Amino acid sequence: MMNTNLPYLPKRTSKSRNAGLTMMMDKGLSLVETESFINSSAEFTDLVKFGFGTSVFVPNLKEKIKLYKSANITPYFGGTLFEAFMVRGLYDDYKRFVEKFGLDTLEVSDGSMKMEHNEKLKCIEDLCKNFKVLSEVGSKVKGVELSHEEWVKSMKTEIETGAWKVIAEARESGTIGIYNADGSADNALIDDIIKHVDVDDILWEAPIKSQQVYFINLLGANVSLGNIAPNEVISLEALRLGLRGDTFFNFLPEKFQDKKL
Repeated sequence: MMNTNLPYLPKRTSKSRNAGLTMMMDKGLSLVETESFINSSAEFTDLVKFGFGTSVFVPNLKEKIKLYKSANITPYFGGTLFEAFMVRGLYDDYKRFVEKFGLDTLEVSDGSMKMEHNEKLKCIEDLCKNFKVLSEVGSKVKGVELSHEEWVKSMKTEIETGAWKVIAEARESGTIGIYNADGSADNALIDDIIKHVDVDDILWEAPIKSQQVYFINLLGANVSLGNIAPNEVISLEALRLGLRGDTFFNFLPEKFQDKKL
């Protein structure tokens, strides 16, 4: 709900939405911090990823999940947790762990360990029977790179196998995967991806403001973005709406463009 009817704002999708998603990364918020986040940002947050393998040991996990669900936010465990179980040969234990906490969404990834792509696809196919699956593509390890063809093929086959969204890897640092070491976008890779994969099927990890601006400029206000810090969700929404300097003129009609500095 807007506080005033300011004209010429882009039309945002509304919850529960399929495009224009914002995924916040929870790296260990306390219950009090979780409540504060919900009070300020629930309206603008679709997904919350419990980052890394923190779900193994963080306190009050059940209570936090309940809070997020009550605020119409979908919580899920990050892909590193999936890999932590898989590398130990504990796939069934992973499914039981997710079920124990009452989650209906999860993430499959192979960014930290070697996994044959066919094995990943089998996991996606199996998990899709009972869960909404986000599937992450790209390595978390510096120096382990996929060709453009491998990125596209992986994304397409994982969507075809049943993944709800594919996540384009960037880590929380935003310096790997779809980005260069300095955090700038790998334009050639991203261009190849969007030529072959429906952008509404992709959630782009974009933890840095310049990366968020890049994708809003490239794909509009309703691009799906992830790995957003809790204190940056509202700032991202302002970027989406053209209410920050970086995107200020993006959605204004031509008659206002001569006001650019």
